[in-house]
Amino acid sequence: MMGQSAAKYAAGAALSGRDRGERGIDLAAHSRPRLRDAPAAWLLIIPVLLLFSVSVVYPLFETLRLSLFDIRGLAPPEYVGFGNYVQLFADPAFRNTISTTLIFTLATTAISVVIGWTLAMLCSFAPRQTLPFRLMVFAAFGVSETVSGFMWIGILRPDEAGLLNSVIGIFSPGFSYAWLGDETTALGALIVAATWSAVGLPMLLCFASVQAIPRSVLEAAYMDGAKPVSIMRHIMMPLSLPGVRVAIFINLLGALRAFDIIYILTGGGPVRATETIGYFMYRESMTQFKLGYGAAATVVLLIAVLVISIPAIAQRTAGAK
Repeated sequence: MMGQSAAKYAAGAALSGRDRGERGIDLAAHSRPRLRDAPAAWLLIIPVLLLFSVSVVYPLFETLRLSLFDIRGLAPPEYVGFGNYVQLFADPAFRNTISTTLIFTLATTAISVVIGWTLAMLCSFAPRQTLPFRLMVFAAFGVSETVSGFMWIGILRPDEAGLLNSVIGIFSPGFSYAWLGDETTALGALIVAATWSAVGLPMLLCFASVQAIPRSVLEAAYMDGAKPVSIMRHIMMPLSLPGVRVAIFINLLGALRAFDIIYILTGGGPVRATETIGYFMYRESMTQFKLGYGAAATVVLLIAVLVISIPAIAQRTAGAK
């Protein structure tokens, strides 16, 4: 009897092993891409690749090529290799542009993210009651930089008709000041104007991160007697850091490539005090007709964007895995 039982057990194990092997083969066959689906996949991918090549790849390589030539107006191009880059970093105006870009980018990003993060924390204690306020703050993010620039021109007008001068004139009659015309205040005024429209996105992202916190965590904190300030400091702020990181990344790139609001408010002045790399590129290419020199500035800006983007994207990709 024991021999028969052992034989039956061995036969059952062999059959189950064969079944598992057949199921494994079936799963492997299903997991492999079917060749008959390849044409349909390429039909979907090719239009995207063509559009990407025309709108991104070709302009990128053309910019890199132009940066190696000295092109001045209608004169024939002259190959100079990396001469434009050498001249670029030896140019005092460009070095000043780099420092202005760093100040503008870091200040705009830091101020907008801190204000947006703080507003998100406060609004999280009363989500329904603060809905109209959040809509108004986020609406500023949807306003184009052109419209925002003309609005701030009205606020920062140098005469008594400017809104800011009018408010100050209540306490100091006849007060007038050229906020955008003085190189000591122009960059600060530009940072304030750019920050106004950049607060909405950090507030939205941080608020969404706070709303994703399990209610059981907050209820446990309340039951333990934690006060709102402690809850915000020890629970909400640490758990909303993913939204803060995304907001920093997006606002940093937005400030780095800012152009419209600078063009409208200051035009890079006074005395190039508000000129960023993006505006420097425009000035050299479109007003001075030095296309190769402007293309070299564009490549420098592209490298700066890649330096910021690639680590952030790599970190997000690693986190997703």
